[in-house]
Amino acid sequence: MDFDLTKEQSMIRDMVREFATSEIEPLAQEVDRTGRFPLETFQKMGKLGLLGLPIDEAYGGAGADTVSYALAVEEIGRACGSTGLSYAAHVSLGCGPLQAFGTDEQKETYLVPLARGEALGSFGLTEPSAGSDAGGTQTRAIRVDDSYLITGSKSYITNASYAKCVIVTAVTGEDARGKKQIGAFIVPTDAKGFSILRTYEKMGLRGSNTTELAFDEVRVPLSNRLGSETEGFKQFLKTLDGGRISIGALSVGIARAAYEAALRYARERIQFGNTLSKMQAIQFKLADMAMHLELSRTAVLRAAWLKDQGRPFSKEAAMAKLFASETCVRTCDQAVQIHGGAGYVADFPVERYFRDAKLMEIGEGTSEIQRLVIARQIGC
Repeated sequence: MDFDLTKEQSMIRDMVREFATSEIEPLAQEVDRTGRFPLETFQKMGKLGLLGLPIDEAYGGAGADTVSYALAVEEIGRACGSTGLSYAAHVSLGCGPLQAFGTDEQKETYLVPLARGEALGSFGLTEPSAGSDAGGTQTRAIRVDDSYLITGSKSYITNASYAKCVIVTAVTGEDARGKKQIGAFIVPTDAKGFSILRTYEKMGLRGSNTTELAFDEVRVPLSNRLGSETEGFKQFLKTLDGGRISIGALSVGIARAAYEAALRYARERIQFGNTLSKMQAIQFKLADMAMHLELSRTAVLRAAWLKDQGRPFSKEAAMAKLFASETCVRTCDQAVQIHGGAGYVADFPVERYFRDAKLMEIGEGTSEIQRLVIARQIGC
């Protein structure tokens, strides 16, 4: 069993780390404070090939493996959680379904610009009445000749304001038992009837674009359907499996930033005549943070490796996302605690990490959903 990274994986990690430290991290506080989407950062990432990192070279990508992508998400997330979230959503949710289920024509038309960094990818699954219960989708796609008319709404959608297209799920009919049949469709954001109703103001990850979408009889051609009319549900389940690896990696990145900040502070802060790092109560906190951080990264990279090997990884992705996200929240909480009052004000970054961390337990399936996925995978 070899836990060493390949030469290529190490080079990618180091390149992304250097870029994240020099270009992303200096903007993180301002991006969070203002809620500004750092478009210029994504333009630079596109020129470096990061926006198409795990995408096939034939479609404008870099052809890297999932392990390399997970390492990149961690480094970007460590520098700025907002940037990390939009990056992960672009690759895993925006590009992922096109690469996995798109036709050659769909890939040439929609995936290539995304992989080259000419636009960001976006994926519309969640609705006001369909969150964890994704099967409760109410948006409908009605077949009219060689087109579909899509009507409905989507909520909490990442990157839509900067996307040329959004991949959305919609009900296409019912089977013989009356169960909804769901398809997936590529919807250009300049299509008539498509609109962004609002941009959410969030507790954390404020620099990541999150919007509510509306579809008023948006007409898309038959050629914009991914697979058959009934494959959408299965497709987004597979998409979420891959997405959980990226959210696990993002969780590791945010947790690592919090741990490193807490360790620095503990080494510098003097109380009762000694640094905090010499006090056993603080040492135990830091030891637990380091342990859970290492275990989280190992779980994420194993799930990524399984995906690269073409082996089943649904259980491992759910476990990695669950463990890493809960580790992230706990680590950020303890980082604030180690800082004391200083951790509660914006002068120190752990306050931002703490706010950013919570979404890790919610996005790409809540912790409760991850436990359901794991339970089903082990035969419950």
